[in-house]
Amino acid sequence: MRENAGISRRSVLKALPAAAVLAAGSDGLLARPARAAATFPQPAVRSSPSVAGGSSAGASAVTRAVLEQTLDVRFTSTAVPGYGTVTTRTYNGTIPGPTLRVRAGDALWLHQVNGLPPNPPDPMPASGHGGHNRPHRLNSFNLHTHGLHVSPSGEADNILREFPPRTAEEVAAGVPEPRYLTTVEIPAGHPAGTYWYHPHVHGATAQQIAGGMAGVLIVEGDVDEVPQIKAAADVVVCVNELRLKDDKVAEFTAGDALAAAQPTFTVNGSVNPTLTLRPGEVQRWRLVAATAFTALKLQVISGEKKLTMHQIAMDGVTFPAVVAAETVSLAVGNRADVLVRGGDAGTYELRATGVPGPLMTIEVAGEAVRPPMELPTALPQGKPFLDEKDVADPDSDRRIVFHVDAGAFPKPFPNAYRVLGSHPTPAAYPEGDLTRDPAYGLFDPEYVNHTLELGTVERWTLHTDDSMPAFHHPFHLHTNHVLVTHRNGVRLDPPVWQDTVDLSGGKPGDTVTLLVRYEDFTGRTVLHCHQLQHEDLGMMQLVDLVQPRRPRGPRRQAGKNGPGRPGEPVRPRPLDH
Repeated sequence: MRENAGISRRSVLKALPAAAVLAAGSDGLLARPARAAATFPQPAVRSSPSVAGGSSAGASAVTRAVLEQTLDVRFTSTAVPGYGTVTTRTYNGTIPGPTLRVRAGDALWLHQVNGLPPNPPDPMPASGHGGHNRPHRLNSFNLHTHGLHVSPSGEADNILREFPPRTAEEVAAGVPEPRYLTTVEIPAGHPAGTYWYHPHVHGATAQQIAGGMAGVLIVEGDVDEVPQIKAAADVVVCVNELRLKDDKVAEFTAGDALAAAQPTFTVNGSVNPTLTLRPGEVQRWRLVAATAFTALKLQVISGEKKLTMHQIAMDGVTFPAVVAAETVSLAVGNRADVLVRGGDAGTYELRATGVPGPLMTIEVAGEAVRPPMELPTALPQGKPFLDEKDVADPDSDRRIVFHVDAGAFPKPFPNAYRVLGSHPTPAAYPEGDLTRDPAYGLFDPEYVNHTLELGTVERWTLHTDDSMPAFHHPFHLHTNHVLVTHRNGVRLDPPVWQDTVDLSGGKPGDTVTLLVRYEDFTGRTVLHCHQLQHEDLGMMQLVDLVQPRRPRGPRRQAGKNGPGRPGEPVRPRPLDH
């Protein structure tokens, strides 16, 4: 029994220190209110307390601030202004969950309550070839701090853990709802920027995020002190994509059941909320694509007029210079920080290509700011670029190919969503028809596809062979950002740091080249397609980050029931209070 516990337009607590530790209580709200219009919704903010730097007398350990927060997960009837009431899984009863604000060097202690109903019996046990690559364990979850460069192991950003609900027998016996702990230590040199958090249990991710189970995570730092940025209102713009049927999250009972549900897009939990911007005023918008299916190609328009977005960061990493653009493209999971200055008075809309209605309305109105607020002329570059000369072995590039075999399997999930390239999961029947093979290129929790040595710089080539431009396969590698150097053979000048890289189909589909250095943290994690239906159906690979001088390459793990079996859901230690 569990206890109750200058960029061109061409690119755009192993143990806590012995010194004092401060914590923001799970119910405490340290407000840093944005100075946007009061009618524009903002998620609740939970912030780590201010801590003066320095070390304790006679010790070298530096004082660390801790943001301690409870995330209560259960089905709630949640009001969505502009739509109505929806019944869905939420963090703390809201869409999105609370915004978590920390600084480099802080720690997150996240107590998660699983108040969801028991998981129903699995009609198709996860055994044999590929049985796990379909929706199951829909009331289990865990936590992924998307984009943070933190440990993927233990009780940190470990998406191979599972936080199950009570069993039916435990409910009948009155056992309290289980509580689980995630502790994330943020390195002192971590880039300041916009990140997000969401659940990541394989087989349950798409449906949970399609219900709005996500939240924004902000790391404060040097870029926030740039005078022109510090003077601007700091506004979270979190776009959720709800897939609803009869005011509930659609059930993922067939291959197209979620994707076919009519999407409802919300910003900070409201359909088309209105934000006020004075002429000449500059606001900082933290754009977050907390979607499960849809990429967002964003513009701010009013008839023929457009407001320029001055992008200062991508996926949490500050640019070396401001990039002025009329369009900002976000793959599923991307974030972009932009500065927007009010122009002529009027009504504008934040629009996304292919989305029928506006995501939000912007009223440029009120007394003009004179002189107009300034934009920054210099930025503290968030992360130094890698050099292609540092690639350890130029002849051993890794290749990722996102590939779909339609009609490969019997219904209700007929399509095979495969990751091919240089390290695919081996076929169950190598001499047979690989287009129908139940294992080839599909996620296997017992097979390590990539063994990556710390300190190594490698070049990866990403490609999708989907022929339809509307089909997107955003690539996401956990733990380490990647530096995008080329797109479709064209060099980016300069390159751009990202943690999620969009690949759209076509004839040919997109090809992207990137560099990545594996730094600081060992442990097993994943790479996958962030179109989350594809991930749940098998478009994912297991990654092992290791110390240097260990054997590299894919390998089958020995010891079926031994410790460290990759991908085995870990029963985390519940809290003892």
